[in-house]
Amino acid sequence: MGSALDLWTAYREGAYNKTLKPWLGYLFLLEDCPESQKPVRVQEPHFKVFPEFVDASYARRYELFCHKLVRERHYNVAAFLMSDRKRGLKGRYSEPAEDLTFEIFARSLAAQVTAFGVSKTR
Repeated sequence: MGSALDLWTAYREGAYNKTLKPWLGYLFLLEDCPESQKPVRVQEPHFKVFPEFVDASYARRYELFCHKLVRERHYNVAAFLMSDRKRGLKGRYSEPAEDLTFEIFARSLAAQVTAFGVSKTR
C-alpha cells in the first residue's frame, strides 16, 4: 500500500505524467497448501477484529485484502491467484474470486497500454 500511496501522491503533485492518470495493478500469488487454507487464530488484546477475519484462512484474508485495495481505490485492479508447488511449475493456478482473475487484470492493463499509446500519438 505504501507504493500505491507514493505513486498517487507523485501524480497529485505533478511529478508523474501530467496527461495520463497512472494505472496501478496488484497481483498476488499464494501457495495453495494446507497451511494457507486452514483457519488462522485471532488475538484481540487491544481491539476487535473485523468479523470477516475471524476463523478466516490466509487465503481468505489475502482475497479480502485484494478486494479492499481496489474498492478503496489504491489500485485500479487486483488479481489473486493460488497454485501448489507441482501445478505451479507447469503454469497452472486457481482463481478463488471471480472478480480477482488474471484475465481481468490483463484486460485492464492492456486497456491502459492502449490509452497510453493513443495519448502519445496525439
